[in-house]
Amino acid sequence: MSICSPSSSSSSSSSTGKALIVHTILAGTAIAVALGVHAYLGRARKFRTRVVGIIPARYASSRFEGKPLVQILGKPMIQRTWERSKLATTLDHLVVATDDEKIAECCRGFGADVIMTSESCQNGTERCYEALEKLDKKYDIVVNIQGDEPLIEPEIIDGIVKALQAAPDAVFSTAVTPLKPEDAFDPNRVKCVVDNHGYAIYFSRGLIPFNKSAKVNPRFPYSLHLGIQSYDSKFLKIYPKLQPTPLQLEEDLEQLKVLENGYKMKVIKVEHEAHGVDTPEDVEKIESLMRERNLS
Repeated sequence: MSICSPSSSSSSSSSTGKALIVHTILAGTAIAVALGVHAYLGRARKFRTRVVGIIPARYASSRFEGKPLVQILGKPMIQRTWERSKLATTLDHLVVATDDEKIAECCRGFGADVIMTSESCQNGTERCYEALEKLDKKYDIVVNIQGDEPLIEPEIIDGIVKALQAAPDAVFSTAVTPLKPEDAFDPNRVKCVVDNHGYAIYFSRGLIPFNKSAKVNPRFPYSLHLGIQSYDSKFLKIYPKLQPTPLQLEEDLEQLKVLENGYKMKVIKVEHEAHGVDTPEDVEKIESLMRERNLS
């Protein structure tokens, strides 16, 4: 037996009206959120337009003293890195940051701008921060270009800059490339794991991920971290004030201090023959590769 209330029609209208009001409110909220996100992203792009590349270089390396000045087919390694970096299209300016007058004199000799920094800098990131503070102009992004990558591809520099510009929730960006099986257990070859959204999870000198067999899995796409990285300049001013973290100290990897403090790091994947110079033996490998490619 159905019971029809005399007010059912008005209740229905009332319910419909309420539904329309709720729908309108939700739609308005969605539009406001979308506009807010758009405005935020727009500001992020605007605020990250000015880019400076900094090549930190120190003479007193524990593994390879005087490494920036080692000759690579007749040119100092720092010069070869600088020449490759100059080809990047996203850099508004490029400088070398060093604490050594011999390196500074060498760099000025081939036309590079040089900023002198203190010997107390603990790593390349801190050296980049000090150099940034001494620059006359203001920049939104700082690219830390490792001086021991004489074959760095300018496209990779441009890639990490664009990745940071497109990820306003990240303060840091870097690049990885496929790891060669023979480098799997080399502690000088830093490995990286990345999540499904392209953000770094962890870096290690050991093989990651590891497995129960304790052997390299030939079917797994391990990633090798390339030394190049870029930072939001505001974050770079915060970084030196952050206390050293346990994982950073244990692995001796400055990227881990960023992750341990909860900051997000964007990672791009590239195909790159990684040939950084970590030891004197690496120089011969670099020169052989350059001869094969007819690079002078």
